[in-house]
Amino acid sequence: FDVKGQTFRHIKYAKYKGKRPPTDENLIQQIPKVKEILTAFGIKILEKQGFEADDLIGFAAKSASSSGSSQDLEIIIITGDLDTLQLINNKVKVYALRKGVKDIVLYDENLVKEKYLGLKPSQLVDFKALRGDPSDNIIGVSGIGEKTAIELLNKFESLDNLYRKIEESSDNTGIISPKIKKMLIDQKEQAYLSKLLVKIETDIPVDFNFEDCHWRDYDKEKAKRVLKNYEFNSLIDKLP
Repeated sequence: FDVKGQTFRHIKYAKYKGKRPPTDENLIQQIPKVKEILTAFGIKILEKQGFEADDLIGFAAKSASSSGSSQDLEIIIITGDLDTLQLINNKVKVYALRKGVKDIVLYDENLVKEKYLGLKPSQLVDFKALRGDPSDNIIGVSGIGEKTAIELLNKFESLDNLYRKIEESSDNTGIISPKIKKMLIDQKEQAYLSKLLVKIETDIPVDFNFEDCHWRDYDKEKAKRVLKNYEFNSLIDKLP
């Protein structure tokens, strides 16, 4: 879950997500109830002041990947947020809801390459650092759109390597057009700030044991009381 208050991204960039409307108060009031229901069913909840839910998802996915029992574990992130595609690897996939539960896609490394014309999941952070992300009010490099960002990363692989090539040679004729080169040089600081903002943070100082997420059992009577309290009466008889 997200936690109310600023994240490290807001501290770095005050305008982060600045164009989003306030969260619906009706939704805010439901969140504690959702947490109560999840807890009643013994489902692990993660939240940390200063970080977003995406960061916690990334942290959990990384923890699961490095777990001693993860050799045959398939990790699937269920989300409507394609920012999490950057987390995909040989163990992690993303089950993305495009238009509700009737229109869903299971993204793996190959499907990401197909969607982004050759880019790997690990390159998507640099892709958004160049192109920006209007939904989060992240500018990127003004003047560089999706097509150019993909072309640059297919050619230079990473933002670091792109700027290294620019700095190594005063003449990049035939490699980078003078117009694009100027944009990149003039907005280098903005590009790296954007990269920091779009990168999901997977190293979070939180007390977490992956084995705690293993759902084993729950207090059935407690779950019944919670469901009855919220008038989910039709679900009570369906409890396993």
